[in-house]
Amino acid sequence: MSYDKLIFEISKKGRIGHDLNIRSNNFKNISKNLLRETSLNLPEVTEPDVVRHYTNLSMKNFGVDTGFYPLGSCTMKYNPKINEVAANMPLFTEMHPLTPSYASQGSLEIMYETGKLLGEITGMDYFSFAPFAGAHGELVGLMIIKKYHHLKKDFKRTKIIVPDSAHGTNPASASVAGFETVEVKSNKDGTVDINSLKELLSDEIAGIMLTNPNTLGIFEKDILKISELIHDAGGLLYYDGANLNALLGKGKPGLMGFDIVHLNVHKTFSTPHGGGGPGAGPVGVVEHLKELLPSPVVIKRDKYEFYNPKHSIGRVGKFYGNFGVVVKTNAYIKTLGKQALENVGNYAVLNTNYIKESLRDYYLLVVDEVNMHEVVFDGLKDKSTGIKTLDVAKRLLDYGVHPPTIYFPLIVNEAMMIEPVETESKETLDNFINVMKLIAKEAKENPELLKNAPYNTKVRRLDEVLAARKPILKYKDLFKE
Repeated sequence: MSYDKLIFEISKKGRIGHDLNIRSNNFKNISKNLLRETSLNLPEVTEPDVVRHYTNLSMKNFGVDTGFYPLGSCTMKYNPKINEVAANMPLFTEMHPLTPSYASQGSLEIMYETGKLLGEITGMDYFSFAPFAGAHGELVGLMIIKKYHHLKKDFKRTKIIVPDSAHGTNPASASVAGFETVEVKSNKDGTVDINSLKELLSDEIAGIMLTNPNTLGIFEKDILKISELIHDAGGLLYYDGANLNALLGKGKPGLMGFDIVHLNVHKTFSTPHGGGGPGAGPVGVVEHLKELLPSPVVIKRDKYEFYNPKHSIGRVGKFYGNFGVVVKTNAYIKTLGKQALENVGNYAVLNTNYIKESLRDYYLLVVDEVNMHEVVFDGLKDKSTGIKTLDVAKRLLDYGVHPPTIYFPLIVNEAMMIEPVETESKETLDNFINVMKLIAKEAKENPELLKNAPYNTKVRRLDEVLAARKPILKYKDLFKE
C-alpha cells in the first residue's frame, strides 16, 4: 500500500485503530440536543496507517531542521531545542488562561521580564504580548497611532506613509486600521527619498511605517532626519521589526526616533517560523504611549498583576497572546546572554556579505553596498538565454536547497532576496554558493534544463496563478460507504 495516499483513501469499513468503547458509556445525563443523530464521516484506519501517513507527510516537508532555508525578510533561523523544552514544561502547557493572577505568578513574571528584555533590545519602554503575529502587531501599532491622534481631537490625520519598497502587509494593515496609504518613493538602494517625503508631509499625516534595514538589506542612513520630519509634522514613527535580526546588539529603534515597534519574535528570537504558527508579534511603545497599549498588560507592584491601560485600544484577542512563544523568546535571549546576542547581528551581516561577494559575478546585484541582513539580486547577470528567477528557484529544489524569496521587493523586476541568518555555517553557505554558481552555468549551457525544473520533487511546477485565484480549500471525499 502506498502511503502517498490521503488517509480517507486508505480507509476500510470496520477497520479500527483504537476502540474507546464509547458504546457502553451512559449518556443519560447529556442533553439530547447535544448528541449527534448520525455518525461522523471519519476514516476507518489502523494505528500503523495513521502513523505512516503523517510520518510520510512530515518527510515531504522542508524546514530549517531539514536544510538551508535562505528566505529573505523572513529570518528562518534554527530553533534551539532547549526553547521547546522550556515551552513544553507542564506548568506552562497545562496553565488555564483564566487562572487568577495570584496562582500564575511565574507565568506573569516571564511575560513581564520578557517585556523588559525586549525593551532593552529595542529602546522601547513598555510591551504588550497580545498580538498573535507580525501583521497583527502592525494592526495594533496603527490602532495606537489612530487612538493617539483621536485623543488629541486631531481627526484629520487619516494618512499613513509607506515606502514603495515596504512589505505588503504594511499598506494592508493601514487599510484595515482605516487609514489611507500614501506611497513615498525610494532611492535606488530602497532608502526613503527625503525630497519625496517632504512633499507628502501635511496635517493629514498620522505617521510612517518603516523597516530598517529596508527590504534591499540597506540601513536607512537618514533615519534621524526622517524621524525629525515626521515628528515636526505631528506624526508618529512605526517600526516594522521584520528585519531586526541585523541590528541585534548594534542598534535600537528607540534611539532612531521610533515611537512604536512590533517584533516578529517567532522569527528574530528563534521560535519555529512557518507552517501557519504559532507566532507572536509583541508591540512596544515609548513612555507617552503606554496608556494606549492593548489591555491587559502585565505590571509589577507587590506582585505581578494585569493592568488595563487608561486609554487602551482595548482587547485585540482572547486572553494574552501566544504565551508559549513568549517562553521561547525568553529562553532564547537568556541562553545567548548579552554578549552572544550582540554577535547575532555581526554574523548575520557577515554571512550575507559573504554570499553577496561570492555571487556578484553570476547574479546581478541591485545595490553594490555593504548589506545587512539580506542581499537582493536582479536575477542572473547573463540574461541572454531567457532564464528567469523562477527557473533558478525551481532548480534549487533539485539540489535540496529551499529557494530564497523571489519577486520581492516589487521594485526589483527579477528579485531574488537571500537572507542566510547567523546560525548557518561557512560549509552550508559554501554549498549554497556552489549550487548557485552551478545553476548559473546550467542556465547558459542548457537553459531548457532549468525551464522544466524541478525534477526530484514529489510535485513538479504548479499553476500558481490558478492556485491563487481558484484555491481548492477542502478535501473531496473519495471514500464512499
